[in-house]
Amino acid sequence: MEAIAPGPLRPILSFPAETLAPLPRLRGTDLLDTPLLNKGTAFTDGERTVLGLHGLLPPQVETLDQQVVRAYEAYRRKTDDLERHIYLRALQDTNEVLFYRLLLDHMEEMTPIVYTPVVALGCQEFCHIYRRPRGLFVPYPLRHSIRPLLQHRPNPEVDVIVVTDGERILGIGDQGVGGLGIPIGKLSLYTLIGGIRPERTLPIVLDVGTNNPDRLRDPEYLGWRHERVVGPEYDAFLEQFVLAVREELPGTLLQWEDFGAAHARPILESYRDKMLTFNDDIQGTGAVALGTVLSALQVTGVPLSEQRVVIFGAGAAGVGVADALRCAMVQDGLEDGEARERFWLVNRGGLIHADRVDLKPEQRAYAHPREAVTPRARSAAEALQLAEVVREVRPTLLIGLSTAAGAFDESLVREMARHVDRPVIFPLSNPTAKSEAAPADLLEWTGGRAVIASGSPYPPVRFGGRTIPISQCNNVYVFPALGLGAIASRARRITDAMFLVAARTLAGESPTVSDPNGLLLPPIAELRPVAVEIAVAVGLEAQRSGYAPLTSPEELRLRVLRTQWTPTYPVYSGTGV
Repeated sequence: MEAIAPGPLRPILSFPAETLAPLPRLRGTDLLDTPLLNKGTAFTDGERTVLGLHGLLPPQVETLDQQVVRAYEAYRRKTDDLERHIYLRALQDTNEVLFYRLLLDHMEEMTPIVYTPVVALGCQEFCHIYRRPRGLFVPYPLRHSIRPLLQHRPNPEVDVIVVTDGERILGIGDQGVGGLGIPIGKLSLYTLIGGIRPERTLPIVLDVGTNNPDRLRDPEYLGWRHERVVGPEYDAFLEQFVLAVREELPGTLLQWEDFGAAHARPILESYRDKMLTFNDDIQGTGAVALGTVLSALQVTGVPLSEQRVVIFGAGAAGVGVADALRCAMVQDGLEDGEARERFWLVNRGGLIHADRVDLKPEQRAYAHPREAVTPRARSAAEALQLAEVVREVRPTLLIGLSTAAGAFDESLVREMARHVDRPVIFPLSNPTAKSEAAPADLLEWTGGRAVIASGSPYPPVRFGGRTIPISQCNNVYVFPALGLGAIASRARRITDAMFLVAARTLAGESPTVSDPNGLLLPPIAELRPVAVEIAVAVGLEAQRSGYAPLTSPEELRLRVLRTQWTPTYPVYSGTGV
């Protein structure tokens, strides 16, 4: 078999020709009301005759390209981002091929609308903008009927589930049942970028109540009006859910999304060796941060093993980033103990140090002796806060995952820049209102020397007579590709090594490989071909680790390419032209 060379990366701007497909069983309005089968004005005259559509559609037959033009005109008429989000969700519920083709044609513009940062507002307003059902609601009162609920899924075959309990949605906290907006958005990106067929994805919200008083007081709230279930009852409910998934959908990839700090890592550790599963907030965030850091170090020229890393935010995401960077340091030759000593984690309670009694085991792994940071603090009663840690540690790499808006202030950033030629600063909290700093300010305070990636999208910054692009260090660079690789390779488990190879492959696709002044990450519009490269690397790692059937690299690449769905309309056989 002839090998398929990777070749130069190009955005996907052309689409395969329409394919011949058997006639759908549905007719008339039932067909038009089925989003994945509906072609709207693109049904041909022959199709309209056979499928009972004459009179239900205007007489003009259009191409998909013409429909995209009209859909984009309607999108542009919306006056704010929430209205644009609502419009795209409605289009997805009406005509999925048109929805994904519109997004593919306008990825840079629309990805922030269907996902971060606008999805945060969509979750807050979920019950007010709810129109049509999508995905599954699994409420705690029906905990003894979870498998029958799964049997109500729209399509029998499912490749990917994204599930949340709505407790820690992005940086906006507990949204209860409104958290379903996150799995819906994530799975849109699985299809848009990874190419997972939309009908083979399933968003789920586990409705265990909410502790958000605004949601409980809202007369339009659609979830179970009850405070959150906790403790053994919560654990038993999760176990029932996992058992139902394993029985009903064995081999399906299960992604955990936006669970609270008390649950995220215990859930991952409980199930990661029992099924095909991962936590995107922990492992996905770690992988994309590692890939972006490696890209940044191609600019600074300082190896990863020599970095001094301060991470503000020691929750699931912050520790996940530390874990990914530490594992990469070990791969690069450091002993594990040496690598751990290069990290200082800080949360709202101050430095994570050995004398603290409020630490989780994964946090304690990074706890320094208190006196190791600054002798002055040996007998101090006050916590060692971020500014003091930066002053004493002199980090080369500063990462924010705190949701504390403005935490990277001018004095702190200038202090860091005093000791580092090219400070690497990543304010990764989102949505934008929760960001630790704005890129324009970081460049101003460092005299243009900072190497920056953000969690939410920011426009390029003009500084010193040049335009500096800002890469968005978002999990979208990893999880759709990881899912594509796992599905195409028929992997049985997701391992940390797969995330590490995904991160290194992402860094290898960075524009900084050839241009130190370029974006740290590939443009959003190029993510589908980048996803292919990451998926192949992930699949090969699954094979090396014994978690996927062995194939040749060429065969694996073909499987990845064949798995990646592209939104085009079929031509139904037996209908004429």
